[in-house]
Amino acid sequence: MAAGLEEAFGAAGEFGGAQRRLTALLVLLQVYVACQSVLVVLVGAVPQYRVERMAPAAGGAQRVRFMSNFTSIVTEWYLIEQEAYKVSLASSLFFAGLLIGNITFGPLSDKLGRKPVYISGSLTNLMFAVGIAVYALLGYYVREWRYLALVSNTLGVIFFFLSFMLPESPRWLYSQGKTAEAEDVMQYIALGNGKERLNLKLKPSTGTLRKDESPPGILHLIKHPVLRWRTVILMYIWYVCSFVYYGLTLNAGELGGNLYLNVALYGLVEVPAFPLCMFFIEKSWSGRRKTMMWFLIFAGFACIFTMFLQKNAGLLLSPTLLALCGKMMVSAAFNIAYIYTSELYPTVLRNAGLGVCSMSCRFAGILAPFVPTMKSLSPSVPFVVFGISGLSAGFLTFLLPETLNKPIAESIEELQSPKYRVLKDEKANQLEENT
Repeated sequence: MAAGLEEAFGAAGEFGGAQRRLTALLVLLQVYVACQSVLVVLVGAVPQYRVERMAPAAGGAQRVRFMSNFTSIVTEWYLIEQEAYKVSLASSLFFAGLLIGNITFGPLSDKLGRKPVYISGSLTNLMFAVGIAVYALLGYYVREWRYLALVSNTLGVIFFFLSFMLPESPRWLYSQGKTAEAEDVMQYIALGNGKERLNLKLKPSTGTLRKDESPPGILHLIKHPVLRWRTVILMYIWYVCSFVYYGLTLNAGELGGNLYLNVALYGLVEVPAFPLCMFFIEKSWSGRRKTMMWFLIFAGFACIFTMFLQKNAGLLLSPTLLALCGKMMVSAAFNIAYIYTSELYPTVLRNAGLGVCSMSCRFAGILAPFVPTMKSLSPSVPFVVFGISGLSAGFLTFLLPETLNKPIAESIEELQSPKYRVLKDEKANQLEENT
């Protein structure tokens, strides 16, 4: 029988065993992604050291003695003082690679499909946080930096081969008019869910563009005033989320105390952020906008207040605790940003909007590693920079509209039409009366 894609999913199973196994693979991938993102925190860690002057007979030369039980690229090539910038540069180059990947593989995913491009992709933020803690555990047991880098990258090889188990997205295949291939994937899903072979044939797709028709792209984000200002604000919010998130994470190696415990805590502190933000964004009295705004503002204040505390003030009043609170808040805001942004753009421009915002994240990642080095001016300077960034992004969020329980525009015309805005307000009022 001829069926639409949604009917086919219903017959094959919306989220059965096959989807759960594939999702598990994608979720575990985040452990590897997290290890790569924070690799430099341990591989580039700066241990305590002492500069010793040699005897006069040696010409007044100096020798650096590192006092630690681990190695890093710092101890290998003496990347201290005037050479310290190279550690931050190594981390920045990693994020520059992500930026190139974002620009290159984002558009390719619409042309070649989701599966081939996925090998540079990621899925959930929660497992990313767990991955940071896993990396800290690896670093605790593997103290030689070359072996640590080898172990961390071995996971990537494993996931590379496991990636060939992933089928292509049937929705993407169907949207490209490849109905026969989409049918094969649906059969694969059905069999994986323990169902019998499906007796169905997908209806021809009517959603593909004509050969002489180009899909809406980035230029439409600039062309239309509503989308232009919305995009500028969202790009800055995403920039700040990434800037503060990675800046605080990379700064874990600069804090006092146990290096590996600090790194693990900077990952695990994100775990409660996810249920917190999911709780607040669904409440009518908070919604998406207010929740993200307050999380960013609280993150900013948490960072700024560290300048008023002393390192030896105890756990409850330590800069480390406030920094961890700031990390949790900005993690929650970052998670909301994905949901909120997708609802602020019409369907035809959602991928373009998310792509532009994601690019601004990569620029922030390039700059973030250099902020912790500003501690040479004053230990509180990096936190003040993160704090001001968080506060400014939080206040700018107030300029965006709320999207909770409001219809999402399908096209640019719907977003701009007075009829759509009236319908949007009426539906919001109706939902508020019902609740």
